[in-house]
Amino acid sequence: MDHLLLVFIEVVEKKNFSRAAEELHMTQPSVSQQIQILEKNLGTKLLNRTNKFVELTKAGEIVYSHAKEITGLYKRMSTLVDDLMHEANGLLKIGASYTFGEYVLPHILANLKLKFPNVIPSVQIGNTREIAQAVLTHHIDVGIVEGEYVHQNVFMETVATDELYIMAGVNHSLSKNKEVTIEQLERETWIVREEGSGTREATDRLFETLNISPTTLVEFGSTQLIKEAVEAGLGISYLSDLTVKKEKLLNTIFMLNVEGTPIKRNFSILTEPVQLQTKSMQVFIELIQDFYKKQK
Repeated sequence: MDHLLLVFIEVVEKKNFSRAAEELHMTQPSVSQQIQILEKNLGTKLLNRTNKFVELTKAGEIVYSHAKEITGLYKRMSTLVDDLMHEANGLLKIGASYTFGEYVLPHILANLKLKFPNVIPSVQIGNTREIAQAVLTHHIDVGIVEGEYVHQNVFMETVATDELYIMAGVNHSLSKNKEVTIEQLERETWIVREEGSGTREATDRLFETLNISPTTLVEFGSTQLIKEAVEAGLGISYLSDLTVKKEKLLNTIFMLNVEGTPIKRNFSILTEPVQLQTKSMQVFIELIQDFYKKQK
């Protein structure tokens, strides 16, 4: 990789020639010379210099943006080439939305540890919007989210479907009804996830599909908290069947019979383009696919 770009990036990020030289283990005159060569090669001034700091020119902003992309691609290329020569190993940064991350991912990780002990997972749990953004900014290698996410720089693959039901506590008055009407649902307190959550997106879609206009919404940032509130009789909610398996066994949550439900949604994997996937990412994705094949 062009050493001139590495020096340029360091100067920009340290905002000072001396600090950049110290970080690069070079002399300050050498760093200045490298920047001058780069500016000469490109035929334009890249940095405005003062005694205390440097700042980018408009041309410098363009070069810095592309230099960061070039160095990132070089690191990815080196990783992929090394990956071809070895078994799946190393750090794998995983992101998952709450439903998948809390109720499915632990089973996948247990299998990953058993079959590929040299892969070290690091897990970030967030809502769908946060996980998608983490993939885009390269903070994670692979994300699993509820619903779908479309972006030109993200590869999306649907791996499973999920069913969602309107649920109430077993002692709730609606749990005694053979069938629940839209008018009855509208009078209830709805406990929902926050904006940006895949489950909230599905809930909003439910309201639109069934033409429900709830009078009262209570917003919680945790599925577990929502389940406990439903069990306590605070209100009703729209939840994935995956999240209430234990509650159904304990008979603390009841699925309401509402025409038009349950409604299915997808779980999708988000990554950078396929050609940039490491071996660790590939085996992890295969484990997710195998897990759902066994559920059928």
